[in-house]
Amino acid sequence: MPAPQLAPTVPLRSGGAIPLLGLGTWPMTGAACTEAVVTALETGYRLLDTAENYENEAAVGAGVRQASIPREEVFVTTKFNRKWHGRDLVRPALEAALERMGLDYVDLLLIHWPNPDQGRYLEAFEGMLAVQQAGLTRAIGTSNFTEPFLTDLFAHGYVPEVNQIELDPTRPRRDLVAIHREHGIVTGAWSPLGRDHRDELMASAAVLDAARTLGRTTAQVVLRWEVQQDFVAVPKSADPRRQLENLSLFDFTLSAEQMAAIGALEDPQADLLDPLRFWH
Repeated sequence: MPAPQLAPTVPLRSGGAIPLLGLGTWPMTGAACTEAVVTALETGYRLLDTAENYENEAAVGAGVRQASIPREEVFVTTKFNRKWHGRDLVRPALEAALERMGLDYVDLLLIHWPNPDQGRYLEAFEGMLAVQQAGLTRAIGTSNFTEPFLTDLFAHGYVPEVNQIELDPTRPRRDLVAIHREHGIVTGAWSPLGRDHRDELMASAAVLDAARTLGRTTAQVVLRWEVQQDFVAVPKSADPRRQLENLSLFDFTLSAEQMAAIGALEDPQADLLDPLRFWH
């Protein structure tokens, strides 16, 4: 398979741009994580997704430094935990993350979870605005914020540049995506290949038919369904062949009929699950 072109980007409100396809790094750690990052960057990835909670920021940073790609061409996202939800707490959190990574700045900083039981996500957002102004992060956003928490941010005049959510064809999050588009928020997708129902998703007729018609893998078809809607997908893979396959999405297009058929795979029960299930 020939080396793919770099992933296209979508603009961010702060003036930068984020690639549509990146490398998710959870649950990789240590030398294996560093090797996966180096391989991904040399393959053509330019977006890396890590977090304090993944306990691999140091390994990701080592990969950035070891690869031959200039730092300014790599888009690094990290996220901070609930203990740092405070106007004066975000800066020490980010400074500690930068020290772990061996970097001078990150490209995107996210609140990892709103943690509504704690109720300090507004203060956390205000802290992110301060570190953005200080140049320690280029862009700021949220992760796993649902409509009530986004609405609360909007009511205080705050709009994240990105909201990263669990999203795949069985869980397309249509209501949240509509809110994102209304407010100019980029939709990030974690577990873009499905978390609870990956096998069923890949074995579905809609995905299999598109894969056979286009001569692509089922994973490529699902990821294409996402990036074709300008969702930023971050699949995890340490395998060089799979990394290359996952990035090879931008020389084919799904038809309107294929997009609709895959979109119809939505599980009507998915959003009935407790949306707070990961927050404690």
